[in-house]
Amino acid sequence: MPGHTGQNTMYRTCKLAALALVVGACVTPEVLEPRIGIVPGDVDLSGYWNIRADGRNSQSRIRAAIHKTDGVEDDELFKKSNRQTSSQGRRSRDSRAKGGLVFVFLELGERLKVTQTKHGLFISFDRSIVEEFRFGEDRMISVGQIEAQRVTGWEGDTLVVDTLDRNGMKLTERFRLLQNDQVMERTIIFRSKKQDLESIVQLFDRVVEP
Repeated sequence: MPGHTGQNTMYRTCKLAALALVVGACVTPEVLEPRIGIVPGDVDLSGYWNIRADGRNSQSRIRAAIHKTDGVEDDELFKKSNRQTSSQGRRSRDSRAKGGLVFVFLELGERLKVTQTKHGLFISFDRSIVEEFRFGEDRMISVGQIEAQRVTGWEGDTLVVDTLDRNGMKLTERFRLLQNDQVMERTIIFRSKKQDLESIVQLFDRVVEP
């Protein structure tokens, strides 16, 4: 009967909508898998490294990559309103908090001092900030109130550091040696929650101790 057909269609539609809500609520947040913590062979990233001239302007490219993958639209951050400025600022902060913040864990520099041990890597950026990467680590790290999961380990002769924030934005850093260990390649990859990727490659030349 036509009436029953319409009711059944409506019932199925409501049932599917309810099921979609349940499935969406049960989606498990992404968790990074641990990586191998044993240094392969005789790979040693230790040394003093200077960034190549063409990489000194990479900060602008990094800012653009963050902008494309942080999940925050310009109109959310800068939309105009007739409300008070304090309300605008609070709304902008709320929009910012909904986006990816993992980029705060990225350190940059033109001169690096790298010290590698059996258990980890220490990188001094421009003699001011030292970053530690522990081989095989799987831990929570924080900057202020911002927290992220960090996993560090090896893929062949490449050291890979993954950092994932609670909003699903991921930062990946890859370090490997080239040209008879005289060049170090650092690849920085930003991945949005929607799986969009932006990458920047920096090359560093080995130099004698300054």
